[in-house]
Amino acid sequence: MGAPSRAIPVTIRQCWRRDGILPAVLHRRFLLLFLVPLALAACSGGDDADSAASSSTTVASAVVEVAPDGDLYALAEGPLEPGEPGDVIAVQEVAGVPVEGTVWRVLYHSQSIAGEDIAVSGIIIVPSGPVPEGGRPVLTWAHGTTGIADECAPSKDPAGAGAALVAPFLDRGMVFAATDYEGLGTPGRHPYIAGVSEGRGTLDIVRAARQLEDRTDASDETVIWGHSQGGHAALFANQIAEEWAPELDVVGTIAGAPPSQLALIAAALRDSPYRYYLAMVAAGWEAAYPEADPSLVLSPKGVELLATVDEGCTGASAEAFNSLSYDELVIADPATTPPWSDLLVANDPGFVQGSSPILIIHGENDEQIPVVSSQLLLNRMCGIGQAVERRTYPGESHAGVIGPSLPDMLKWIDARLEGEEAITSCP
Repeated sequence: MGAPSRAIPVTIRQCWRRDGILPAVLHRRFLLLFLVPLALAACSGGDDADSAASSSTTVASAVVEVAPDGDLYALAEGPLEPGEPGDVIAVQEVAGVPVEGTVWRVLYHSQSIAGEDIAVSGIIIVPSGPVPEGGRPVLTWAHGTTGIADECAPSKDPAGAGAALVAPFLDRGMVFAATDYEGLGTPGRHPYIAGVSEGRGTLDIVRAARQLEDRTDASDETVIWGHSQGGHAALFANQIAEEWAPELDVVGTIAGAPPSQLALIAAALRDSPYRYYLAMVAAGWEAAYPEADPSLVLSPKGVELLATVDEGCTGASAEAFNSLSYDELVIADPATTPPWSDLLVANDPGFVQGSSPILIIHGENDEQIPVVSSQLLLNRMCGIGQAVERRTYPGESHAGVIGPSLPDMLKWIDARLEGEEAITSCP
């Protein structure tokens, strides 16, 4: 469920295999190339909400334009003015990002699993060049695991030396929209691997891009793409799109190394250096579901450490929880302990047919998400009539699969935008 380490394919493999858990500096370098941080990111400084508002100019009746040196995130604190999912709360132009386009940091309305109106932050990148007839299609990117603390929000630090994986979409004239998800950069704990929450954030930023109208010229044509945690988010976004955002024309969904068969993954992580993901899930689900009592599955020491997820990103969580063995951390199997067993099923993708065809990408040497899990996911999806294709890449790891698969993904996206029928791996 960790995210890729770098944007250059060879370097992805070298860095990941060298150290197992990526050092924070390598996470950060990839983030800078991908515009999606995968490790510690510095919190943005700035004024409080009143200062941000006073230094801003209203550009529409309910939208605030935050000055370049203002604090957009502060506007999420305190009660929100009522809004519908996707309504833009605030927008801030971001300079210094080396892309052929304009970068906007946005704050927009979404809805928690409990049905509460919440603010979610993210980034929207608009390509340079003429607007095609009918507007620009939108690529909505769902990022991989960064952590749970606010400082781990990808939009906090979008600048860097390049944007290797963003450029192909801008070159195609697509708007690139990237949500932070609920609770990353905004109030409340991030509900990690809570599918409906992830899916809503991923779709609602497309609505936000469309609301910005002449700043984006975004059409309703939408492609969903995510990797690792983001692959999970992408699948849930596709599952709920028809009901949650029926005005969007979702033409295709790509899920890279998506967490599924969650009970199987939990077992696979038992003696893994990534077992801290289990604690992150416990913390995230405790925030999302009132019935999710961590003490039913975690040891007293594990429960005591849960608060550390709010204090740092993936490196900090690994350090805190990997100091405990599995048996010191987990006292009961979540797969057989209600309500955790029910939540594992509820947050497992593939039980509901989605609105668009799906492409699953998986490295055959994935060290975090067992490659067999996506085969089981394919079988499940085929059984409910989902149009789905699965491609695996020999020798590629969890992170390393992105570079080699990117040309295939781009061809697949082009075909969906051209209205071609998707190939299926189902019998």
